[in-house]
Order: sequence, then structure tokens, then C-alpha cells
Amino acid sequence: MTRYVLIPGADGRAWYWHLVVPELRARGHDVVTMDLPQEESAGLAEYTDAVVRAIGAATAGELVLVAQSLGGFIAPLVCERIAVDGLILVNPMVPAPGESAGDWWANTGQAKARAAFAVQEGRSPDAAFDMLTDFFHDVPQEVTVEAMTQGEAGPTVAVFTQPWPLGTWPDVPTRCIQGREDRFFPLDFQRRVVRERLGIAVEEMPGGHLLALSRPAELAELICR
Repeated sequence: MTRYVLIPGADGRAWYWHLVVPELRARGHDVVTMDLPQEESAGLAEYTDAVVRAIGAATAGELVLVAQSLGGFIAPLVCERIAVDGLILVNPMVPAPGESAGDWWANTGQAKARAAFAVQEGRSPDAAFDMLTDFFHDVPQEVTVEAMTQGEAGPTVAVFTQPWPLGTWPDVPTRCIQGREDRFFPLDFQRRVVRERLGIAVEEMPGGHLLALSRPAELAELICR
């Protein structure tokens, strides 16, 4: 049995993973989820503390962290605190040493990549970010409606301004799962960033940025591979 620790992205809510949790449990695994702090003073350390608290005491079996998007800044910090057997990034922001999450966008060229992919899909490259268009375009309507009723949440200012404190990536086996139709972090962009920063290839699957909401069964199957 593997214990999967599911770390949300910028939204910061365990709800993001609610469709994946039963899929993993049906495959015989234990699952840990958590909400991340919403207080504006909460930074990388407080986010990391929240994950470590949720994990709690060690249990038998492997411990694998699964981190969505902005969670890519948090999961490696957890690896510095507790023994982790594996790290799976999903449509991630992959940090460089000393880089803040706020600087990541310009440093990686995300805006240019997003615009180029919009042109490729026949959309306007100059359109402002729209949550439904960029994030929920492939999420079932009923799940989208439920997501919109969850209330406002999101990352704190501190998380986006603090430099990522590690000098190197943790010595933990790392995988990266990427949706082919991610409009926010396009596939070619992620192939480049992940190769340059981690030296690994992405594992592709159908879907956009919110794979846990659009394709939970397929994501769970790939996580367990």
C-alpha cells in the first residue's frame, strides 16, 4: 500500500482532489489531503507545515507526494522535513533555487508560451486570463458548477514573494504528469522547463490544467503506475 499525499495548487483547497481520492482508495491505497493556509502572512514555511501536519505519524508502506501546479514549490520543502519515497508533479510550477513563485512566470516565459498555444488552438493570444477558458474548458459542467460554489480562496502574497529556499532539488525519485491540452502551462513549454530544471521527461495524458477535476480516473491510474 502506498500513502499518497495530495497537495493542492494555488486554490489551496483539498476539494480539488475530491474525485481522485476515491479512485486511489479503490486501488487499495491510503490518501492524505489538506487545505493550505489562507492567512496573508502564511508563506512557504506555513504551507509546508500544513502538509507535514496532515501527514502526521509515519505509517507502513511508501509515502508519495503528489503536487498540483503551485504545489511544485511546496512538495520539495516537505521532502526536507520527512522521509519521502516519491514525488509526483502534476501540471507543475517547477522552481529554481532562489526563485519566487512571482518571478517564475517571467523567468520561464510562460506568457509567451500561453499566447503561442492560444494561436495554435485558434484562440486570441491577447485574451486576458479567464478561469473558465483557461482552467475549466475540459471540466464537466456539473463539476465546474460545484467548483464555483466553493467560495474564494487562493495563494497568499507571501507565497508568491518569498524566494524558494532550496539550493538543489531533493534527492527523491520525481515524476511529472502533464496534460496535453493545458492552456495555462502548454505541453511544449512544460517539456522544456521540466527538462531544463529537473532533467526528466514529462508523462503526457489527455486533459487541461485541472486534471483531477476533468479526468480523475485516468490521473489516478497514471499516479499509481
